[in-house]
Amino acid sequence: MLKIVVCVSGGGTNLQAILDAIEKGTITNTQLLAVISNNASARGLERARSHGIETKVISPRQYPDRAAFDAAFTDQMIELSPDLVVLAGFLVRIPPQMVEAFRGRIINIHPSLIPSFCGVGYYGLKVHEKALERGVKVTGATVHFVNEGMDEGPIIAQKAVYIEEDDTPEILQQRVMEQAEWILLPQAIDDIANGRIQVIDNKVRRKR
Repeated sequence: MLKIVVCVSGGGTNLQAILDAIEKGTITNTQLLAVISNNASARGLERARSHGIETKVISPRQYPDRAAFDAAFTDQMIELSPDLVVLAGFLVRIPPQMVEAFRGRIINIHPSLIPSFCGVGYYGLKVHEKALERGVKVTGATVHFVNEGMDEGPIIAQKAVYIEEDDTPEILQQRVMEQAEWILLPQAIDDIANGRIQVIDNKVRRKR
């Protein structure tokens, strides 16, 4: 049984996709231990509580400096001891010591086709604003393992979404969630839970 902790910062729509997939049986062999947020008012926490999932709030603002937060956040995750940490719209950089402690056991969903529109400053609606400004015709979402870089870890899966002529950032964001994010993230969790993927030479390989 794969034990997971999900980290969210806002509405928790990807968390909801995970909860729905577990209930429907499209994510198997998985137990959601807790949901962590850096934002006490995050809608994602309400979604977790409504399903009887333990919630925790930990924010850099609660600590005198970033080093103190990084240490406390890492200690909290080690105490929970998940097999997999899932970043589902989490807008806080993962501490280096947590990356080391959970090497190969942290995944993230990003709303673009990495390496496009990713890295420092590219999060949330800003990703879609930049895609439309650049005039690309295809965007999408990426699930990847987390390393010390920003959106630089090995890619697990990607799904393309076409941009339409009348798209606004908000419309595009919703389509990317519906057509890519809410599909890719549950699939990736189920694949990991059932041993269908492994990382070799910093690349993800699927077992046959």
